[in-house]
Parts: sequence; structure tokens; C-alpha cells
Amino acid sequence: VGDVVLLDIYEGFAKGKALDMSQGGQVLNYDGRVTGTKDYADIADSDVVVVTSGFPRQPGMTREDLIGKNADIVSQVGEGIRQHAPNSIVVMVTNPLDLMTYHMQKVTGFEHSRVVGQAGILDSARMTHFIAQAVGCSNEDVQAMVLGGHGDTMVPLPRYTTVNGIPVSQLLSDEEVEAICKRTASGGGEIVKLLEKGSAFYAPGSAAAIMAEAILDDRKRVLPCSTYLSGEYGMDDIYIGVPVVLGRNGVERIIELELADDELDSLQGSGSFYKEQLSEILGY
Repeated sequence: VGDVVLLDIYEGFAKGKALDMSQGGQVLNYDGRVTGTKDYADIADSDVVVVTSGFPRQPGMTREDLIGKNADIVSQVGEGIRQHAPNSIVVMVTNPLDLMTYHMQKVTGFEHSRVVGQAGILDSARMTHFIAQAVGCSNEDVQAMVLGGHGDTMVPLPRYTTVNGIPVSQLLSDEEVEAICKRTASGGGEIVKLLEKGSAFYAPGSAAAIMAEAILDDRKRVLPCSTYLSGEYGMDDIYIGVPVVLGRNGVERIIELELADDELDSLQGSGSFYKEQLSEILGY
């Protein structure tokens, strides 16, 4: 969909990855330039900036354990974006996702609609895979919906989850669905534990690419993303995962679902958890 610049503090790492990706173009039938750098000047006039910078989780760590270290990194990255790509839309991936998205918006000073977090797409994709496994069907036929923070307080919504239009409740028992919801919430931690060093990157990368494509091609995709709420779902001054319309202007509309009382309570509880951390740890 466009030219890609990979930026890393280790320039050789960025250049090596860029060269490796470039050499796969003929095999996988893609075009465009992929370059590597450590100089923020090379991101000048970017339309979309995807931020993954930060320390990865280690086994036993929560996403929230990374707050202090990654807040400092996001401050540096945000300053580079503000100076060199002031008209860009920022897609955040750095953990803890909802807190770092809020922090990035404060650092850049961009409109809230131009800073968005990649969370619900990945979490929904994880839930989709677990449901497909349980039902014995293709991932392509499952549509799942996960809202809330990108962490243990996320809110899977089985009521809005279908298999080719069939409610998942008609295909799986309540116990099976509940087990899938719990596994979804700890899906990232499961991968961290298995890898022992580092965290997931294939599925998060694919999810970020979907968001970048939706913005660059103005596709008006309806996607669950971490976005700024100002009264929606009874929450204010916080980034949290809800369905949005994502297009050329970033978050173009927030969709308010009709939630049952327990679903809304869970979503607001997730928001309260991060609101407290914003105040206690980041000082907002």
C-alpha cells in the first residue's frame, strides 16, 4: 500500500530487516520500497506511523509491568513523530497499549482521532482462532468481538460473536465459550510463556497492517480499536477498546453498541482500571 520506513535505535537491525523484506517482494508478489534507518528525519511526511517501540514482556510479567520503561521510550518516539511527521495518523502497538496510546496523544498533541491503538483487532483474532478450533471450522467464517483494555480486563462479547452468521451460543456450550473468553484474555501471556524471550509479533503485525491499510485507502473499516472516549459508554478522558470506523482521518466515528448491564459493567471496570493507572503511575 506504500513505501515503508523501518526505524530502530540499532540501525543495522532496521536495515537488515528492510533488506530481507525487500528481497521477498518477487516471491510474495508485492512492490514498493522498504528502507531501514535510525534517523527520524527519514519518516518525514509519513501518512501513518506504527509505533511498536518498547521493551517486550518476559514470562511472569504483565503488560502493566512495562509502564515506566515504555513511557520514557514513547516520549522520545512521540517527539520524533511530532517534529517530522506532524500530519500523520499514529497507530500504537506498544504495551501497555491503552496507557501508551493516551501518553502518545499527550506527547504529540495530535487530535485524539489521529492517535489510535491496535488492540481489539488482535484480541478478536485470537478469540476467532480459539472458536474455530472448538467448532472445527475455518477462521474465515468466525466473526468475534472483543472490547475493553488490551490486558486481563478485556471484554470478549460472545453475544456479538458468530460463525458465518450463526450465533456461537448455538454451536458451543456456555462452558466452552467461557473457557475461550478466559483464554483470549490471557492469549498474549500464553505466547510469552511459550517463547520465553519476547512476545507475539506475527498476529500483532498483521492487525497493525489492517489498520494502516484502512487509513491509507480510506476503507471506512469497522474495527475494535483503542480510541479516546468523551462520554461514550459512560466513560470520559480515557483510551479504551470500542468499535470505530477507521478511515483516512483516523477514527472517524465511534460506534456505541447496545450492551447488557453485565457487559457494560465489565467495559467500564476495564476503563476504571486504566484510569487509575493513568493517575497513579503516569500522573495524568
